[in-house]
Amino acid sequence: MSNPVIVRIFDIVGGALCVSTEDGQRVHDKIAVLLREKQKVILSFEQVETLISAFLNVAVGQLYGEFPEAFIKEQLSVRDINPDDLNMLKRVVENAKRYFANRAVADKAWKEEVGNDEE
Repeated sequence: MSNPVIVRIFDIVGGALCVSTEDGQRVHDKIAVLLREKQKVILSFEQVETLISAFLNVAVGQLYGEFPEAFIKEQLSVRDINPDDLNMLKRVVENAKRYFANRAVADKAWKEEVGNDEE
């Protein structure tokens, strides 16, 4: 079995600020490729100073729409993350699991709330 691949968010983003969804998408794309190759991934938050939920929603949350929860739990781990950011990540994951478990219902409710202007 191969060693886990360490994905350093700081290196992908190019700095300590993890606030844009575009940067989150780059992190997601790197993780998703490795997971499709059945690689174990360690997501390192070393040197990350600012982290927001929008970034995590894109970087990690959307993985739950692509891979089974059990697979992600087995293949993806995190390290070097401060406790507050870890709690935020846990909330993002729980929200993503709920959303992807009932995606059609959630999308329908969203459209009813905001109307069809978002299409």
